[in-house]
Amino acid sequence: MGGRLGTWRYVAGIAACLTLGFFAFVRGTRVPLLGLVDLGFHELGHLLTYPLPDVATAAMGSITQVAVPVGLALYFLVARRDLLGGGVCFAWAASSAQDVSVYVADAPYQRLELIGGEHDWALVLGPDHLDLLGSAHTIAAVVKGLGFMLLLVGLACCAAGLRRAVRPKPSKADPGLGAADMWR
Repeated sequence: MGGRLGTWRYVAGIAACLTLGFFAFVRGTRVPLLGLVDLGFHELGHLLTYPLPDVATAAMGSITQVAVPVGLALYFLVARRDLLGGGVCFAWAASSAQDVSVYVADAPYQRLELIGGEHDWALVLGPDHLDLLGSAHTIAAVVKGLGFMLLLVGLACCAAGLRRAVRPKPSKADPGLGAADMWR
């Protein structure tokens, strides 16, 4: 898709990435509606790993809620060669990772309102498993940092698509770039 429409798609993608980043990293809140989607994937992670040991099932909720948008981003980039879809999904993964970092940081205190059951990260980091409750803030900071890197990757994908969209079209004498040159 070329021309103005292609350009505006990527501008909208950059705006979407910045909006997701604003909610997650500036306001420190869940993205409206998308936070509920994250919760659904979080619970799906628990459901799919229910037969595994409790500690694995607890961790897989948070892992799944970040892995799903990362997987979708990779699908868009690799299978569809869609920088916009990949970029926005990486930004979604970033906001989800920020949400997970809040959950990890709460493990020693268990103050977050949960929908039921044990606090996943209190279990995982607790004395019966990793015995790292004292390191919860450090682990949360690493998760948040990885989330911020995912946001930057998402923005970079959309910016690369914008750059490609505004690039002058080759003349008929010049065959132009092939599919393999998309990433340049």
